[in-house]
Amino acid sequence: MKSLASLLFCGLVASLAITTAQEPPTRPRELDAPIVLGPDDKPAYPAPPEGYNKPNDKGPRGKLEMIEYDSKVVGTKRKMQVYTPPGYTADQKYPVLYLLHGIGGDETEWQRFVNVDALIDNLIHDKKAEPMIVVMPNGRAQKDDRPVGNVFAAAPAFAVFERDLLDDVIPAIDSRYSTRADREHRALAGLSMGGGQTLNFGLTHLDTFAWIGAFSAAPNTKPPAELVPDPAKATKELKLLMITCGNKDGLINFSQGMHAYLKQHKVPHVWHVDGHGHDATHWGHALREFAQRIFR
Repeated sequence: MKSLASLLFCGLVASLAITTAQEPPTRPRELDAPIVLGPDDKPAYPAPPEGYNKPNDKGPRGKLEMIEYDSKVVGTKRKMQVYTPPGYTADQKYPVLYLLHGIGGDETEWQRFVNVDALIDNLIHDKKAEPMIVVMPNGRAQKDDRPVGNVFAAAPAFAVFERDLLDDVIPAIDSRYSTRADREHRALAGLSMGGGQTLNFGLTHLDTFAWIGAFSAAPNTKPPAELVPDPAKATKELKLLMITCGNKDGLINFSQGMHAYLKQHKVPHVWHVDGHGHDATHWGHALREFAQRIFR
């Protein structure tokens, strides 16, 4: 059996290629495996309009800030980027979306790839999304959490982040911001490595998250039967489970396997396959759709 680090190297080169201009020294054979599409592998929603994630003059903008928090799990101060919606006030309680990045990224990746602040601002202005706080933490739970050198060597730290997220990140956000601190008002989503983390952490902590979105989930995703051992319980407790992938993405088999298991066990979910690859365009479109569906 391959090690976790080996599996991640085999599956996550596409994510790293977006963040660096250099090609990896070798191309894993798994990325060149044939992509087999089935009748369910089709779009569940249309592509967004042009400019969906560009700033406009519709109204006031939200605020984007970088904050620090004490991580007892890691034993150091760590950073995360936080978006608060237009008109944010401590007199109102807000739901929170936690967004997780890929193996080659950090707490800035979602913003760099997708312009999260403008995307959410535009949805709120158009009354297509609830005003929400969006938290973009660093999913690499180790003291040197910068994505430099051999980023695949840090694979175990992405598993450690489960405790950092639950024990340090969420309490820090709930103490610093005016949040609605319950599962019905807490969502978790991520791209690539972060998509795998989302399924691994979200589906096994339904007491913490009711809304889950995995975009282009990577090989760190645990087997479906391990993540959803009790389909009836998952059906009852999930407000939304959304899984997406591009039909040119060499990692699609992981998402297909999750969809097949959920369909077999009649667990409601959104399964979306579009014409993109393992890329920021797919992730931006997925985030826009997910943001419209949560907290409603």
